[in-house]
Amino acid sequence: MRFEVYRDGKPAEGANLAGAYVFGQSSVPVRAELAFENGAITVAKRIPGAAGLTLLWNTGQTGTYLLPTTRLSDRVKPYNLNVELARARIMRIAHKQEEWGLFDYKDAKELNEQFKTVRKEFIEALKAPDPGKAAEAADKALADAITLSEKLALFHADIFLARRRVSSLSVARTSFGCAVDLSVSDDQYRKALAEGFDFVSVPVPWKRVEPNEGQYQYNEVDAWMNWAGQARKPVHAGPLLTFDQSHLPEWLYIWEHDYDSLREMILEHVRRIVGRYVKYVRAWNVVSGIHAQNSFNLSFEQLMELTRMTCMLVKQLAPRSQVMIDLALPWGEYYAHNQRTIPPLLYADMASQSGIKFDSFGMGVLMGAAVEGHYARDLMQISAMLDEFMKFSKNVHVTACQVPSAATPDESDKWSGQASVEDAGQWHAPWSQRLQAEWLQAFYRIAISKPYVDTICWRDLGDRNAHYLPHGGLFAADMKPKLAYRELRNFKAYLLSAGAEVIDQQRRKADQQ
Repeated sequence: MRFEVYRDGKPAEGANLAGAYVFGQSSVPVRAELAFENGAITVAKRIPGAAGLTLLWNTGQTGTYLLPTTRLSDRVKPYNLNVELARARIMRIAHKQEEWGLFDYKDAKELNEQFKTVRKEFIEALKAPDPGKAAEAADKALADAITLSEKLALFHADIFLARRRVSSLSVARTSFGCAVDLSVSDDQYRKALAEGFDFVSVPVPWKRVEPNEGQYQYNEVDAWMNWAGQARKPVHAGPLLTFDQSHLPEWLYIWEHDYDSLREMILEHVRRIVGRYVKYVRAWNVVSGIHAQNSFNLSFEQLMELTRMTCMLVKQLAPRSQVMIDLALPWGEYYAHNQRTIPPLLYADMASQSGIKFDSFGMGVLMGAAVEGHYARDLMQISAMLDEFMKFSKNVHVTACQVPSAATPDESDKWSGQASVEDAGQWHAPWSQRLQAEWLQAFYRIAISKPYVDTICWRDLGDRNAHYLPHGGLFAADMKPKLAYRELRNFKAYLLSAGAEVIDQQRRKADQQ
């Protein structure tokens, strides 16, 4: 399969294949080799059948996103990549309009008219006399389609958000949190957490609580648990089991080829942590990302067994707490390169269907680093991903969300030595404080509009000390609040004001009766 690539109507001199992957049925990534030569991308996939290509694509002022084509059959004649990207987005819009019931929705008339215009632009691309002209017309249709699709995602979100706001119970159940940095303990940091968030997420990295086998260091976690108790902040804790190398102690790799011993070590660790902190924790992030980061090369059956046994153990030890399975990298790009992993939605489906005892799913949306899982995606892609969780009939916690407030690396950039922030794509424009605030508000609107989303947790409070994405905190390194922090507080007040209005109306009706 080949894709001809055009820029400004002329054959492209290059193509950015960073983060690119091929996908098959149900959007599951498949193994393939990609190469660019003589103005075309060659796709050599290892399985037969129709497949699509996802790659980082600059749509001009609209932004640079990881965008898919449709699934296409093998053929000798090359496809026009620009046209296929536009076709895929227009098909996605039509599908979501139908799924969301917007075709006949009265207030969506203007958006539906815009869709007709975009579709006409795409038809002009199909009728173009040569591939270059077709690509130019398709580029215009794609840019307009992405703008429209984001409008549709926010329009749909606002409909359901308005319904959720009038329910005081629903608003009260939804809460905003932030992960804490275990190494920070000053009053200014804690004050910001206490004033701005409904709960805190306390990590319990195995590497820090047991750096050497049998030698435990609980001081940092103890301090934060005690503070949360005194501040009356509910705690989400974990993950208890993750194969992220930043969490795993080095000594655990001794058992890399002895699954039985490894399993017992994991269960003992879970038992110890839950037993110590059970009185503080409302929700346990029990298993996070083992479907994506299979550091011990475990089999599918072993990964599912660990999921089942750890969840069951936490249910036994903390029956009043929520038990969560966290889906790291929810788009599943990693599966194209590592077949010892499990696609995220397949893992979620197996967990749901196999009788594993858990209460909810977690998932994260982090953009702003040119590494797998963190390339930029637009709002409709995010909304569609959240929609995938509806079929599981489980509540969802957004365990981590974050984007940068600047497009430059910083001194403690986790991804230093790799591609820069600007190579990760961009949402509309290069990242800035204003854009970070706008994204936060848009993302929270979309996420909370989903009736099954219970909580949203921002990844890092500040930019100082250890942090995940460069410039990803809601406070600068000097703990000066960014625009995004103020936007979050304003949005929270907006939600709560509706709940208060409903309560007042109910009281007035009761008084009249």
